[in-house]
Amino acid sequence: MRSAIYENIKKQLQNSPKVWLVTGVAGFIGSNLLEALLKLNQKVVGLDNFSTGYRKNLEEVKNLVSEKEWANFKFIQGDIANLSDCQKSMSWDGTTVDFVLHEAAIGSVPRSIENPIETHKANVDGFTNMLVAARDAKAKRLIYASSSAVYGDNPDLPKTEGKVGNPLSPYALTKRINEMYADIFFRNYGFNSIGLRYFNVFGRRQDPEGAYAAVIPKWISAMIQGNPVCIYGDGETTRDFCYVENVIQANLLAATFETKLPNNQIYNIAVGEKTSLNELYHFLEKAIPKHKKKNLGGPIYQAFREGDIRHSIADIGSARTLLGYAPTYKISEGLNEAMTWYLKDAS
Repeated sequence: MRSAIYENIKKQLQNSPKVWLVTGVAGFIGSNLLEALLKLNQKVVGLDNFSTGYRKNLEEVKNLVSEKEWANFKFIQGDIANLSDCQKSMSWDGTTVDFVLHEAAIGSVPRSIENPIETHKANVDGFTNMLVAARDAKAKRLIYASSSAVYGDNPDLPKTEGKVGNPLSPYALTKRINEMYADIFFRNYGFNSIGLRYFNVFGRRQDPEGAYAAVIPKWISAMIQGNPVCIYGDGETTRDFCYVENVIQANLLAATFETKLPNNQIYNIAVGEKTSLNELYHFLEKAIPKHKKKNLGGPIYQAFREGDIRHSIADIGSARTLLGYAPTYKISEGLNEAMTWYLKDAS
């Protein structure tokens, strides 16, 4: 079921294009936002230093949009840890960006435990630079990627925005600091930001390689290559898996929705359903075509991973009520739509 509010927002944007900045534009979520915006005839400035993003993602977007749409994209290779790069990205040929979609970050819990300084520099210093640059440029609003990791050791389920716990990793801490900085910038400067707490996003252009790859692309790659699938713990750890199209919807709604929303809010962005890792494995068994699967003999279980949250499911009531958010993809639907891309990329 499509969100009537979201469909109306897209029509308004097509009739009255805006200028957007997408940080981390060569990454998984950033490149999907870029594709969606260009197809709506928006002008987009993209900023990326390719530390976790890829040029091939930008090339893929280029091949999926028209030449006219691609001409509306201006790329800046730069680092959010440098204030001057952030300031440079705040305009399109002299026109100030209307909305900032801040996706750039080092997004791995294990990587943050191994290298907290690197994570802090990108996720905290970089975020503060973006706030300063957007405030000074008088951008209308900054939408930033927070994370369900901020709920930490809070055992309450489902997760509600007003009840966070102690962070369990440097990554989680940086995202909580982001939320606090956004609040400080509203209180002291009147600059309005909206935080979106993502819950286990998956979809096209999600990297299956490397030690810190997200679970879905990593498992798909293993399953079609005949390699073992590693499950940390007993497999009953649960997550609220959210297809990237739902995240695109949330970003566009948060940036443009014109009702009298409370300022400086944070919203859970998920589906509101929990899936265990064991269930995820069986979902993938069904979704991967038979001719692509190889007999793995079941997953391999290893010790729980440091810094991981045991259970996670979101209460998305605030996003539904205030933003008009209505997730259109559950995990099975998202896997079915993205599977062609996953198989092509992993093979």
